[in-house]
Amino acid sequence: MQDSAFEMGDVKVFLAVASAGGFREAARVSGSSASALSDAVRRLEAQLGIRLLNRTTRSVVPTEAGRALMARVTPAMREIDAALRHVVGLGDRPAGSLKLNVPISAARLILPQIVPAFLKAYPDIRLEIMTDETFVDINAAGCDAGIRYDERLEQDMIAVPIGPRIQRFASAASPAYLSARGRPTHPSDLLSHTCIRSRFAGRSVTPWEFEREDEILRVDPTPQLIVQAGGGSDLGVAATIEGLGIVSLFETWLQPHFDSGALEPVLQDWWPSFPGPFLYYSGRRLVPTPLRAFIDFIKTRREGG
Repeated sequence: MQDSAFEMGDVKVFLAVASAGGFREAARVSGSSASALSDAVRRLEAQLGIRLLNRTTRSVVPTEAGRALMARVTPAMREIDAALRHVVGLGDRPAGSLKLNVPISAARLILPQIVPAFLKAYPDIRLEIMTDETFVDINAAGCDAGIRYDERLEQDMIAVPIGPRIQRFASAASPAYLSARGRPTHPSDLLSHTCIRSRFAGRSVTPWEFEREDEILRVDPTPQLIVQAGGGSDLGVAATIEGLGIVSLFETWLQPHFDSGALEPVLQDWWPSFPGPFLYYSGRRLVPTPLRAFIDFIKTRREGG
């Protein structure tokens, strides 16, 4: 190693190029030139005395040393970024960016009651919402926090309740479908009905669960239509309204269609309840000021009613 005084900008360039998989893509994202990025990486390699990237005409791939550097430096860079954002937010009003990773159900059913009021209260905060139904490492995804249900929370995370504390899954069908096929009176009746099911990407279709008093039943009706949970749920609801079968979904997702009469509740006495979602974030890093403002905001709303 020729010099211990490294230019942090060169390290950031290396991380950007390695993550983008090439100089051109990194240049497009950063707004810099590919040649300038290449010079920065060469400068860093010269200081370290070791090659960090294997370059070909088709690809740019980190060497073993490059991968090791990425693994050690990336978390540190995130901490530096969080610290800088924290300092920026130490003025009279919290400012800076806040990035949340949330399931589509939360973006659709919970955040509309929170986000507008939050942004009006904190006009200097820029909020970015990423919707994702898969298990996500929020730190690796570059997010400050996420929203998930208890069984899907990452380990070693601080969790803060957000939204309704008790929710229910509801079953529904169109009046026309129920008039033609009959109204189920027991969950086992669904086995003889056409059902519209959903599943998460890469996972199997899970049985529907029903509960009444101390009795819990699981049924696995054969679906005519399967949609991806979250992103495809509105399609499933539309098919249900058109009379194609029975659907099971968040009660609050279906409530507008109950109110309009487009759908009727099915097996309402058997609808299962479950705890509401949580906002979660790492307890091992400095909490950015915009995230702290958001946490305090939702806590105040909850305590206020």
